[in-house]
Amino acid sequence: MKYNMKTLFCNATVLNFTEDNINVAKNAFLAVDGEYITYIGIERPQGDFDVIKDMHGNILMPGLYNCHTHSPMTLLRGVGSDLPLDKWLFEKIFPIEDKLTAEDIEAGSYLALMEMVSSGTVSFSDMYFEPERTCEAVGKAGLKANISRPVQCFDPQENPADSERIRQSLSLFDNYHQSFDGRVLVDFCIHAEYTCDEKTTRYYSELCNDRHGNMHIHLSETEKEHNECVAKYNKTPSQWFSSLGAFNSRAFAAHCVTLTDDDIEILKSHNVSVVHNPTSNMKLGSGFADINKFMMSGLNVALGTDGCASNNNLDMLEEMHLAGVIHNGYHRDATIMSADKIIRMATLNGAVLQGRENCGELKVGNKADIIAVSLDSPNMIPCLDAVAAVVYSAGRSDVVMTMCDGKILYENGEYLTIDKEKVYFDVRKAVERLYK
Repeated sequence: MKYNMKTLFCNATVLNFTEDNINVAKNAFLAVDGEYITYIGIERPQGDFDVIKDMHGNILMPGLYNCHTHSPMTLLRGVGSDLPLDKWLFEKIFPIEDKLTAEDIEAGSYLALMEMVSSGTVSFSDMYFEPERTCEAVGKAGLKANISRPVQCFDPQENPADSERIRQSLSLFDNYHQSFDGRVLVDFCIHAEYTCDEKTTRYYSELCNDRHGNMHIHLSETEKEHNECVAKYNKTPSQWFSSLGAFNSRAFAAHCVTLTDDDIEILKSHNVSVVHNPTSNMKLGSGFADINKFMMSGLNVALGTDGCASNNNLDMLEEMHLAGVIHNGYHRDATIMSADKIIRMATLNGAVLQGRENCGELKVGNKADIIAVSLDSPNMIPCLDAVAAVVYSAGRSDVVMTMCDGKILYENGEYLTIDKEKVYFDVRKAVERLYK
């Protein structure tokens, strides 16, 4: 249902983008009419408003985009810690996932939404099974999301036309794409090269391309994955996916830790976006994606948390902080990354990746996806540089408001669209059964 409230934010520090950097407007006004931003400036706009909020001592900035996660994996938070990716996935994660029910997926999804909305995330890109439950949760809670059902194939004899995973993916697209007033979009998804085969990948990619879909994949997450693909096919994972048509419509690839220069050119030629997941890549010992090289090559780079079993949280401010410092340290060059770049990665670049027009930046005519970051905590005082403060000083507890499509979903510790106690009850029940 459309939201028709007219809201005026007063006395705020507002961050909006120019072509080259981020503009900081102090003591500014920002007006919202329904779903859209209608005014940003230092003079009070004309007209009447249903709600007027004094935002003195707060930064208003675009809501954050978590462009790669597995939201129901909140129920697996901490499982398999301190293991390499292959053992973590096949020995610890898959056995628990085999026990998950649709009700578990719903409970885990709601818990993820609580965590995301309270730390400033307004939209996320998700791959998991029983995705209808996640779609419904997102729709009711008021966030945005690009949801997908990952396709895998472990049986080389399986006919792709008979694949139940592909059937579920297409059903999800038919039933939920552009649902909840366009807040929920449905992507296509091939889990990874090492969990799929050539004929399934080619067949499913054609289905995606016929529907002008958006393809979500894991790509070259580890050196082991990369090298085993080369040994098996004499192709890198990027070359393999490209040869099978997976990049022929819009696509985005998570991780990309081990890419060759040729791989980067392949992604660039197909306008494939990259999702950087710094915490997950370091926790699993996967390595450092060469984000600076990607951006210098013209690739669109966004940020993601990955799932809660490999992070172990969904805190995008933490991802921003890490992305802003680890590459400078790795390259021994303090100029590699900048706070401006990081904020764009976490906001506008994510909106581009998800295919959401008029989103990702505070701009008249754009959707009112706005978060407020408080300056009233010891770690934010003094705020001499608001852009740097967001990336290098702010923590999730500093987020005091999250608005999506003009509707406030979270404010001052209160969840306005999610029943916190019910979510906790359902999660406890699921955890008791899964780990008894």
